[in-house]
Amino acid sequence: MINNVVLVGRLTKDPDLRYTPAGAAVATFTLAVNRNFTDKSGNREADFIQCVIWRKSAELMANMARKGTLVGIVGRIQTRNYDNQQGQRVYVTEVVADSFQLLESKSQSEQRSPGSNSNANYSNNNSNNSNNNFNQTSPKNEMPDFSRDVDPFGNDGSTVDISDDDLPF
Repeated sequence: MINNVVLVGRLTKDPDLRYTPAGAAVATFTLAVNRNFTDKSGNREADFIQCVIWRKSAELMANMARKGTLVGIVGRIQTRNYDNQQGQRVYVTEVVADSFQLLESKSQSEQRSPGSNSNANYSNNNSNNSNNNFNQTSPKNEMPDFSRDVDPFGNDGSTVDISDDDLPF
């Protein structure tokens, strides 16, 4: 079975970070995801998708993302149900995020909301149930170094000797 979700959208409010009785961090948030088309009046509509993220990634998201932050998430759809105080069964469908990535620079984020942070990618490694399993990578915002030699083979301008038998065509 396949249950994969990839979303890019903006947070409608700051993530809500809580802790389970066992001490696991869980953050809930809503992503506003634009639709690919416009309505009859030319306005672009959005879907508001309920999401949840667990453990260290939840703490990182709550500390780094703010209302309006452009976020990409990867996860799965999950449905659950419970009985509310009136005794009615309530069904909930949400995206359980395995990882998230902040998709705009620190300066772009701060223009909308002071206190936001730079581009980063954060994920839970769900290979076992340990709370310490997570991967954190932070891409550098630097330009690549193109000052090296133009020849990728390290030759100093001489020609490469290849026989016709070595060519695949």
